[in-house]
Amino acid sequence: MQKILITGGAGFIGSNLVHSILRDSINTKVVVLDKLTYSGNLNNLSEWFSVENFEFEQLDITNPTATDSVFEKHSDFKAVIHLAAESHVDRSIVHPGDFINTNVVGTFNLLESFKKRAGNKRGPRFLHVSTDEVFGSLSLSEPSFTEHSNYKPNSPYSASKAASDHLVRSYFHTYHLDVLTTNCSNNFGPFQFPEKLIPVTIISCLEWKKIPIYGNGENIRDWLYVEDHCDALRLVLADGIAGETYNIGGRNEYKNIEIVSFICEIMDRLIPKSESYKSLVYFVGDRPGHDFRYSIDPAKMESVLGWTPRSIFKDALEVTVQWYIENEEWWRDIRSGKKRRNFESKF
Repeated sequence: MQKILITGGAGFIGSNLVHSILRDSINTKVVVLDKLTYSGNLNNLSEWFSVENFEFEQLDITNPTATDSVFEKHSDFKAVIHLAAESHVDRSIVHPGDFINTNVVGTFNLLESFKKRAGNKRGPRFLHVSTDEVFGSLSLSEPSFTEHSNYKPNSPYSASKAASDHLVRSYFHTYHLDVLTTNCSNNFGPFQFPEKLIPVTIISCLEWKKIPIYGNGENIRDWLYVEDHCDALRLVLADGIAGETYNIGGRNEYKNIEIVSFICEIMDRLIPKSESYKSLVYFVGDRPGHDFRYSIDPAKMESVLGWTPRSIFKDALEVTVQWYIENEEWWRDIRSGKKRRNFESKF
């Protein structure tokens, strides 16, 4: 049985990846490494607590001694998928130091621990999961980001992720480690912490509260359903070429105001009110350094690895809305702080 370590595995993308792997493979053991900060939630993984091929280790990757200890304990691992990160731009503007610590220092510590295990030979793989935000902002007329786009980060978050990308690249060229990097577009789907646009909008609708939109709502993002992202990550891990980077995007570019309108239309259909949910929309002052447009060109994933998203955007968006409707206890527990229950007795 092969063993995969997933950092940040109790977060949004990480927990979806754990579900994807464990539902498909009885020959893989997944060890989740997570600090369990505000966005790490073991409730996301509760269905696996009693499963033999699942294990959880609480780990702060900014602590090199702890990281070394965990890597030594699980020295028979075949791969590391690194998803642990501070990821919310708004928080990075207020507390940039947290992002440097986790995203840069933490990635360095992981690479060092990985290097001690891997040595100068082809052995275990290290897949570093990054973001399209490292490439900066695009105008309407500029072509989509490719793997050859220049790095132009514009927020403390994206700058910290850019630095971590460069660290991973350097460990391939300097130490010849089997590392890969992916840069993805904006994810959405089940288990997303309610601070990002889509879950904030859905929950605002469910609570009949105002839906805040930055600026004029014209900013554009390329959207990727999280299950499609997980498929892509597993494919890169299996078939990607060491030292390469792969852009993962859904080819779904929409303005923020369009995304909110789509959700309101779905809510109007699923839980109709006397007036449309669009009446809840209001515009707030734009955030500092707000990038105008992100757009990923996933042609390399499509042509080299044969990956394309399985999901149709609007169908996946409706599935996501339905998930939040059916899992009200999940997001209300987060709001109330109950998700911080002590799980030590389970592991």
